[in-house]
Amino acid sequence: MTIQCTPTGRITRSLLGYGIVAGPIYVAVSMAQALTRDGFDLSRHAWSLLSNGGLGWIQIANFVVTGLMTLAAAAGLRRALPDGRTRTWAPVLIGGYGASLIGAGVFRADPAQGFPAGAPETPAVSWHGALHFAIGGVGFLCLIAACLVLAGHFSGALAWFSRITAVVFLAGFAGIASGSHGPTTLAFVAAVVIAWTWLTTVSLHLYRTAA
Repeated sequence: MTIQCTPTGRITRSLLGYGIVAGPIYVAVSMAQALTRDGFDLSRHAWSLLSNGGLGWIQIANFVVTGLMTLAAAAGLRRALPDGRTRTWAPVLIGGYGASLIGAGVFRADPAQGFPAGAPETPAVSWHGALHFAIGGVGFLCLIAACLVLAGHFSGALAWFSRITAVVFLAGFAGIASGSHGPTTLAFVAAVVIAWTWLTTVSLHLYRTAA
């Protein structure tokens, strides 16, 4: 059965559409660079390091554009969710994550671990590198909290997916924040992909029910 949308519903679905595509765009652009840029090792280097070097503008744009898309999705969530605490907090938390992506693009991570070529393994942390890490940390916590808030709103598989995403992403963030590499870096990449898949799934669910 085709859902007949009101003009308000069409705006809501348009905003949620950004939440559907933001994750695939972010992951595709990041992975394409990770697999093609000279010296980048997916098992050692965090995607944030892609903001450095002559092609660093690509990842910077990726952060900013997908951050703006996530902010639009947050606005869509606020319009789509029923009145209550979830409608109050979930959009704020998703919006916080979107804002952190923009901040991560504006304040790039420091070159490290030999990437780009010639970068030291452990450089002195610059002011923008410190802000990149701090803003990213706040955004990650917002995303984890949003998962838990929406887990209480949804039921069935989507509620469990929300809870699992929160746990997996928290574990991945804790691992990468500890400074360890190798399996930890790959685990964080997997956690990022799962988190974006969650946002896509939530946005698609609300998109289908918006009227």
